[in-house]
Amino acid sequence: MFSRRRVREENGRRVPTSVLVIAIIFIAGLGYIAGTFNNQIVATIAPIFGKTAYGGTLDFSSLQSTYQAVKANYDGDIDDAKLIEGANKGLVEALGDDYSVYMNQEETQAFDDSLTGTIGGGIGIEMGKRNDLLTVLRILKDNPAEKAGIVTGDVILSVNDEVVDTLTVDEAVTKIRGDAGTTVKLSVARDGAVKEFTVTRAEVNNPSVYSNVVDGVGVITITRFDDQTGSLARSAAQEFKNQDVKGVVLDLRGNGGGYVTAAQEVASLWLDDKIVVSERTNGKVVDELRTTRNPILGGIPTVVLVNASSASASEIVAGALQDYKAAKIVGTTSFGKGSVQKLIELPGGAELKVTVARWYTPNGVNISKQGISPDTEVGITPEDISAQRDPQLDAAKGLLN
Repeated sequence: MFSRRRVREENGRRVPTSVLVIAIIFIAGLGYIAGTFNNQIVATIAPIFGKTAYGGTLDFSSLQSTYQAVKANYDGDIDDAKLIEGANKGLVEALGDDYSVYMNQEETQAFDDSLTGTIGGGIGIEMGKRNDLLTVLRILKDNPAEKAGIVTGDVILSVNDEVVDTLTVDEAVTKIRGDAGTTVKLSVARDGAVKEFTVTRAEVNNPSVYSNVVDGVGVITITRFDDQTGSLARSAAQEFKNQDVKGVVLDLRGNGGGYVTAAQEVASLWLDDKIVVSERTNGKVVDELRTTRNPILGGIPTVVLVNASSASASEIVAGALQDYKAAKIVGTTSFGKGSVQKLIELPGGAELKVTVARWYTPNGVNISKQGISPDTEVGITPEDISAQRDPQLDAAKGLLN
């Protein structure tokens, strides 16, 4: 939009009308070009400033043709909103990255709740995809799933008789959760057999940090890395210090990760002003996170427990403590998730979780697909779980003693 003030030359003389018209046409042309070719311009100049272009265009003509063919021929009701949501999901899934996900409003809320522990009505399990199968990664203590007999490693086949093999983790979680007092039927595979459970939902108790001291050894269990994890872990560490523990076990088994800043805070309990993780995009370091000073547990013998379900932020902590020789790692090889995701708000309450970088341990190792290898490998069997034995924890205590 142009100002109504008269355009003048610097010497105060009036600009000729012909020149003014040409100037207006030139500026309007620039505006048209900038508007029409905005994405191409951004893509061209962004690298000059060291930025990745945000934007881009796709030719959606084939999608529109498919929609028109469906609209003209499908014998049934068509929900355009669901078609758009499906198109969004399909676009992100086509990246071929398990960690880049389009989440609708309900899935976004469930994801946010899982990071804060605000679960509501549920049965007390944490799930993830293992070999493309929905698998129970952790059983939360004193919650309905544990009381019903569901165990870590169970593969979920169906929920309320609906097969879930094609569902995402978030979609399956939504089906399992519900109002406290209602029931949900689960069919699971375990050791080649199929088992059926009918579980009554309840308000799930799910803090991210548990701790206790037994025989002079402090055991701190972290179930996820949320915005409260750092402060809760520090409080537990201070209590260990007050009780003059002779050693610490950090249990990260079944911990699928969370906020990288929470991992930074936890590692700060042991490491004094050290790089805990670096992030790289297109091979270039874009960020480095360091621990704080004066670690409460620095110098105290420590063992970290990991397993195949320990991922992401768990691996950041384990990898840093291992690289700096601040702890020994016991258990089985961790999951191997060496990427960083960014959350982007989208219209309608939806959210995009998209991979933006790869992270590296202090020694410069990206653990994608290879995981963190334990210093002492110790397994645990279904028979151990049924008998309430924990050979991994026993091995950790043995090393400290």
